[in-house]
Amino acid sequence: MAKEMLKPRQAKMNRKATGKRRNIIINSSNKAILAYDYVLYKNIFLKAKGLMFSRKRTIVFEFNDEKIIPLHMFFVFFPIDVLFLDKSRRIVELKQNFMPFSFYTPKNRAKYVVELNNGTIAKTNTKAGDLVYF
Repeated sequence: MAKEMLKPRQAKMNRKATGKRRNIIINSSNKAILAYDYVLYKNIFLKAKGLMFSRKRTIVFEFNDEKIIPLHMFFVFFPIDVLFLDKSRRIVELKQNFMPFSFYTPKNRAKYVVELNNGTIAKTNTKAGDLVYF
């Protein structure tokens, strides 16, 4: 994924110009595109399944309130990067290269969890404190 710099408004205009509806995730702090397409999971069953037995894709998990959200990588056969966001969509914690068949418990509370392709955090120079738009 090439590093592209777009403001959220420009990104919306680009969606209209192509005629295709694309969901994108942007790091508003450095204007880098983190993902071109994502799936939003709010349902408890979808949250439990996550990426298990599936192909690589970007998923945003939305929870009712901020809390510690432990993750596992059972039956996910590829590494990913993970962002933990608070209610204002500011990154409170990141996990790079989250390996298959492992566990991770964050130290900070989050309302959103964003699972990205492995290497996205490093390529886009994303860090804690950045604001994410989706």
